[in-house]
Amino acid sequence: MNDKYELLVELGKRRGFFWQSFEIYGGAGGFIDLGPLGVELKHKIEDKWRKLFVKAHGFIEVLTPIIMPSKVFEASGHLEHFKDPMVECLKCRKKYRADQLINEATGIEAENLSLIELKKIIEEKNVRCLECGGELSEPEYFTTMFKTNIGPYSDAIGYARPETAQGIFINFKRLYEISREKLPLGIAQIGLALRNEISPRQGPIRLREFTLMELELFFDPENPSCNFLSKVENEKLKLLPMQLRLNGVKNPIEVTPIEALEKGYIKTEWLAYFMALSKIFFSQIGIPEEKQRFKEKLPQERAHYSTQTYDHEIFLERWGWIEAAGLAYRGDYDLSRHAAYSKVDLKVFKAYSTPEIKNVKVIKPNPKTIKETFKNEAEKIFRLLPSLNPEEIEKSFKEKGFFEVKEFKIYPIHIQLIEKQIKESGKKFIPHVVEPSFGVERLIYAIMEYSYFKVEDRVVMKIPKDLAPLQIGVFPLVSKEELTRKAWEIYLKLLNYNFNVFYDEEGSIGRRYARADEVGVPIAITVDRQTLKDDTVTLRDRDSWKQIRVKTINIEDKLKKYFNGEILFEEMKN
Repeated sequence: MNDKYELLVELGKRRGFFWQSFEIYGGAGGFIDLGPLGVELKHKIEDKWRKLFVKAHGFIEVLTPIIMPSKVFEASGHLEHFKDPMVECLKCRKKYRADQLINEATGIEAENLSLIELKKIIEEKNVRCLECGGELSEPEYFTTMFKTNIGPYSDAIGYARPETAQGIFINFKRLYEISREKLPLGIAQIGLALRNEISPRQGPIRLREFTLMELELFFDPENPSCNFLSKVENEKLKLLPMQLRLNGVKNPIEVTPIEALEKGYIKTEWLAYFMALSKIFFSQIGIPEEKQRFKEKLPQERAHYSTQTYDHEIFLERWGWIEAAGLAYRGDYDLSRHAAYSKVDLKVFKAYSTPEIKNVKVIKPNPKTIKETFKNEAEKIFRLLPSLNPEEIEKSFKEKGFFEVKEFKIYPIHIQLIEKQIKESGKKFIPHVVEPSFGVERLIYAIMEYSYFKVEDRVVMKIPKDLAPLQIGVFPLVSKEELTRKAWEIYLKLLNYNFNVFYDEEGSIGRRYARADEVGVPIAITVDRQTLKDDTVTLRDRDSWKQIRVKTINIEDKLKKYFNGEILFEEMKN
């Protein structure tokens, strides 16, 4: 018997949700095409996320390039850290991501183990190739970013972004100024990301090209409170915090965001808030609460930029618990790195309520001794001095008797460290960042899995009605001119009101209902002979198969209220 994944793959191809890319050439792993229904579902997921995470908070959105210069990823740390362990079958030459192969073959969680540790497990557990049973090579690292040249120059190296976040970080200064220099500041981006996965074998769940919905929330670490937290204070989160995981606990605990913060399970209010919002979002798109949990990554599992990360996991029939969103506290890592590599000041200024008087040490050069010692190099010394830290110089004088900068040694005879009283009106700091990140294609599949039902041997896709790719089907009961003309009139009317509507007159009315159910159409409108007499039509509900008669006058207003959740199906009845 086929499992649900195989049923959905077949349905996806046949009805136009998704299928493997490059089919006529045999396909390529890690790539899928979205058909007409898949594209519409994708857009509706993005719009719903945008409304809940961005517009509801007054945040802003950007769109930045997919290909970026290598300098960006050198600064971000991806060139150093974005790599996965790989093994190859010595017999059939099939390549695997080593930690995932170990997990699949043994159940052992091997993410972010060293190559030596992976090799030890493979040998002790006799892990073999899943295809032919052959022995495996020693694990080695494989960089998972796609590399290219920018223009015709071989030294102008670029990479396809593995996340959308860096486009936000490198634009932070400009966006902060555009936003009238206020924190907290949320900046979102929805766009493609690429990761050159070693062996993607999970259909839409693990892709080499996919869409991310990401939000970077910048805040003052000295004022980390989230003014939206009270809106989710009663939500219950199923958590597997690091403390419990390290103690061998397998089952999540249930706590409110406030309790999680008080117990130290979550480090900052903004992270707790977005975790609760993520749970609400998943519930709204049809994923039951009991099929959701938040699992904190252990230090060795976290990305290089992360101070704390929770994976928002959902349960899928074939693969069990899989990550559908990641919620990370990135601290000041990204902005600090880009400031250091670009030499652009990415700090923000915070004014004090009243100016503060401070005593500070300043460097006063002794021009005569500097010129006598350094001669033609003296100008370099004068240019260097303003950038030096007086406290570090004083400490070095006490410990070594001199201070070394570049190729120069500066002694106490060259400068004086004097105390000076200054008035400070504020201070500069690097904002901290919390990031919720969602993979769209995984959500498309998850929505389809949780929408898939069999009713009397008929497939019914109970996609939430606000996400349904097609909202309304208009059907003449039989293919007679007077009925098709009236049905076409209603179809065009609803099109003009921006409903996703389609017209179908092929086959029996039962077959047309079945086709509509299979692609998740919430409402079917049937035009029959009574319509010609009293201007009423039959409305059929996808989920209950109930039918009611409704007048066509102002039917668009009733349908709009129904799809907005303002009225129930039965309440559209005349």
